[in-house]
Amino acid sequence: MVELVELLEPPRPIDVVATAHGLRRAADGLWWATRTLAGAASVRITPGPGWAAPLEVRAWGPGAELALAAVPGLVGFTDHGAYGPCHPRLAEWHRRRPGLRLGRTAGVLAALLPTIVAQRVASVDAARSWRALRRAFAERAPGPADLILPPDPRRLARLAYHDLHRFGIERRRAAPLLAACRAAERLERLGSGGAGRLMAGLRQLPGIGSWTATSVALAVTGGSDLVVVGDYALPSMVAWNLAGERTADDARMLELLADEAPNRARAVQLVLRCGEVPPRHGPRLRAASVVSL
Repeated sequence: MVELVELLEPPRPIDVVATAHGLRRAADGLWWATRTLAGAASVRITPGPGWAAPLEVRAWGPGAELALAAVPGLVGFTDHGAYGPCHPRLAEWHRRRPGLRLGRTAGVLAALLPTIVAQRVASVDAARSWRALRRAFAERAPGPADLILPPDPRRLARLAYHDLHRFGIERRRAAPLLAACRAAERLERLGSGGAGRLMAGLRQLPGIGSWTATSVALAVTGGSDLVVVGDYALPSMVAWNLAGERTADDARMLELLADEAPNRARAVQLVLRCGEVPPRHGPRLRAASVVSL
């Protein structure tokens, strides 16, 4: 089995654990199972002592070389933009978490499929459906850890939409998911063409709207000014933390974020990581990250 080892020097102090928060955490580091054009791979990222220390990265499997090449983007090394928040609360959060960067995923389908499953349903239901789908099409990742690869789009592409009903995925989500799997090669090529090209390509698929296209483009490209609109909870989350308003729509959210351009995605990231959800009838709750690779 192919095994590669590399030491990566951070271009600046980076909080790798916080930036790559969707990876599996273990005592020996961060683990990631992925599919590449060369085959499957698993990766272990071991941060050094401190944000400026080198990372030890080990990769296994036929896709080890490509997976290893994707790690700098995944942990925020490719995020070179500076950010000076305008809003005082954002400025305070940024001061407390200066090592937080915008990471980038390695593949379009890895971000797209769970995002389609999350369309128009509660996050808890989406997570349940995605876990069930992963278990049903589980394949062990190469390497020493007990990791499961994301579902193979080629296997999913052979299904009919009604085959996904047993995972709680109805036709309006099953149809775009299967269409994406059947166009997997074309969509993966769009990932290197920038956020605008990627979003335009995604919108050509049936059942893919602005929320899904922007969410995926943000995950894949790490675009610093991409703001997801059409989200049920995000506008109120932003409004509560930046203006003390319990409810808001997309227009109000964009108004509150306008001064943070061209770093509105960084502002939203700080809100999600450091802010609080708007209270209803009980005590305020800490915001929970919902992104997973």
